[in-house]
Amino acid sequence: MRILIRIAYDGTGYNGFQCQTNGVGVQDVVNDALSDLFSRRMKTMSASRTDAGVHAEGNVCVFDVETKIAPSKIAFALNARLPEDIRIVESKEVPPDFHPRFQSTIKTYEYRILNRAHPDPLSRHTEMHYYYALDEKKMNEAASYLIGEHDFLSFCASGYSSKTTIRTIYDAHVARSGDRIVFSVTGNGFLYNMVRIIAGTLIEIGALRYPPERMKDILMARDRQSAGPTAVAKGLVLMSIRYPDCPNDP
Repeated sequence: MRILIRIAYDGTGYNGFQCQTNGVGVQDVVNDALSDLFSRRMKTMSASRTDAGVHAEGNVCVFDVETKIAPSKIAFALNARLPEDIRIVESKEVPPDFHPRFQSTIKTYEYRILNRAHPDPLSRHTEMHYYYALDEKKMNEAASYLIGEHDFLSFCASGYSSKTTIRTIYDAHVARSGDRIVFSVTGNGFLYNMVRIIAGTLIEIGALRYPPERMKDILMARDRQSAGPTAVAKGLVLMSIRYPDCPNDP
């Protein structure tokens, strides 16, 4: 049977999610835990390849196994074998032809910023600290221009392998709570470093270096040099991956 697992992790100590030839990826650790549980070499198929230092609350993998363990109990068995910075938050059976990367998806990311004079040592691995004042209202206005179907080439790092740079964004907004600013974005897919480049551009706008309308010009330029810098990895969290065309939205 094919099992889907949703994985939450603190990416600080890993070279990204995907299995690595040099260093350790989150997927390497999950595969090792599965291999120990089922007493044979196991490999997972993943939905999203987050970069080094990026975190997740809901990345998705699947694997095939014949076992008497109830699908919902596999999460408990795996968590007993995983380090504290990786946790399986759900496990369940899915159709045998389900592949997490080749289905229609809806992904949500958050980029988290601590906007105050001094950093917080308790969140130093999970938020970007930005000293200067940011105008979250202007950032939110700029984010609204992202909604819809656009060519996001300006927000894609070099070396991408996607066949097209056109993506659809269903929601994008920026909100502040006290000293903390969160950029949330939901779409049908994202290009290499796309969310971090958008976040870096929004910070430039929030710092009043550019007006919110600049976002429209950047989209139309289709030129990476027109956008802002790539924000640091540690502020990025993959919140969820949903599959709208699949029964029970696995």
